[in-house]
Amino acid sequence: MAQILVADRLISRGREHFGVGDAVRVSQGRIDAIGSANELIAADPEATVSRFAGHSIMPGLINSHVHLGGDCSKSSFDTLCSGAPDDVRALIRTNARSCLRAGCTTVRDLGDAGGYVARFRDSTADADRVRPTVLSAGTPITITGGHCWYLGGIADSAAEIRSAIDRSADDVDLIKIMAGGGYVTSEGPTPFDAQYSTELIGVAVEHASRYGLRVAAHAHGTEPIVRCIDAGVSTIEHCGWRSGPGQRDQNEAAVRKMAQQKTVAGDTTPAVWRDIAKYVTTPEYKFGSQLTWMAENDVRILIGTDSGVPGTKFDQLKLSMELYEELGFARGDIIDMVTTGAAEALGIGHKTGDLRVGLAADLLIVAGNPLNDLNCLHRPHRVIVQGVVYSQHDLGDEQS
Repeated sequence: MAQILVADRLISRGREHFGVGDAVRVSQGRIDAIGSANELIAADPEATVSRFAGHSIMPGLINSHVHLGGDCSKSSFDTLCSGAPDDVRALIRTNARSCLRAGCTTVRDLGDAGGYVARFRDSTADADRVRPTVLSAGTPITITGGHCWYLGGIADSAAEIRSAIDRSADDVDLIKIMAGGGYVTSEGPTPFDAQYSTELIGVAVEHASRYGLRVAAHAHGTEPIVRCIDAGVSTIEHCGWRSGPGQRDQNEAAVRKMAQQKTVAGDTTPAVWRDIAKYVTTPEYKFGSQLTWMAENDVRILIGTDSGVPGTKFDQLKLSMELYEELGFARGDIIDMVTTGAAEALGIGHKTGDLRVGLAADLLIVAGNPLNDLNCLHRPHRVIVQGVVYSQHDLGDEQS
């Protein structure tokens, strides 16, 4: 039976959806009509009608960078790499529900080990059904001793990179390559150093394309970022344009090329960004300034949280969004960056991310109007994934 959801307003592409009505009809997990409540009810009098006075209906949020297999501790991947399988599965299940509590109906997982996240994505077990749509990159490709080497995706040569992609292609939604060093691997290249040449990153891009897969590349530093742009990756994760501690090298020619070829920046601002900003900001280094600079250069930006690594949580995407408001981004643009814009950038805009007939019914019902106050997105009143409606209580929030 179809269900008709009625609210004060509909929000699409970060704007109020004027002139189309106040209701969405959902059937078989998809949006099958949008219009006025009276019209939709008259057309389908057998449908269940739910009215949400004082609320908005909008697309579900997309968190573009998580690690469902991480436990957010200082040793964030110990359970994933050496824990009992049941413990790993329970961890992933818990983290996925936390994402739902934050209103995230789609998450892009950018690195696990052992294929756990892909199996969770596909699981039909009752315990695993309460989950967002998951895009899994599987085990990230890295060099010997490089960033996240312990996840198992070591590939040092062109042949090894191709072999790694061959092994994972049937199970993943995209390929992840560690183009530079990182913070959660104490040994090996620093976060500012490159791990792969432009040519080897290009091998990953070319070989992944044979399977119809995009490549997401991890790169904090300017040098690996430039190599990723030249190699043609789809998204550059973190993308901080860093040249050293407290230093940034914003390469003007590279960012123009990035915009021209539509390479996307995958930002990973954590919920505790205010504390970090107090610690790192200097007259020469303003936290988040690279985001404004990239946006001014017409680079599309994804908002992710890197949830799973130390100091993060899975239910706080809204807090990461607040940085953009602090930087002067319009609230509607910020909302678009985690809904329709994100879906388009990730190549799933034909499936989800908007209020449009035929798309998956991945929706939020939020109190108030988030275009006036992003706090409306904290713990949405209802989270709907492919037509299945969850309250916060359903998702384990005992305060709701």
